[in-house]
Amino acid sequence: MEVRWDVFLIILGAALVTFIPRVVPLMILSRFELPEWGMRWLNYVPISVMAALIGQEFLLNDGKFSPIANNVELFAAIPTFWIAIKTRSLLGTVLAGIVSIMILRMFIQKIKWGCPKAMNWLFGTTP
Repeated sequence: MEVRWDVFLIILGAALVTFIPRVVPLMILSRFELPEWGMRWLNYVPISVMAALIGQEFLLNDGKFSPIANNVELFAAIPTFWIAIKTRSLLGTVLAGIVSIMILRMFIQKIKWGCPKAMNWLFGTTP
């Protein structure tokens, strides 16, 4: 087996680039205690990042705001969030999301091919 040094150096560089930003803050922050306001502020970082990622996925389509009436993912997120809050189960949440997006897409496909007037009434468009 031949080792290509350029590929090896790229892999090594990628490992360093991902390792350094994770380890350096941990090493620095472990040496002193953060103030209470800093700890409270850090508690909001994960939910803020998750909200930004999810909001972008639900509200944007090709970099533009998508109309709410055509946004199947947003409608599928409603029962998914409800299941997540009620059960606190990752598996239940994932299954609820998969089932709700599947049902909504199947429902919309039936409407598109079965009744163009219903499609126009629901979404303001024709197939």
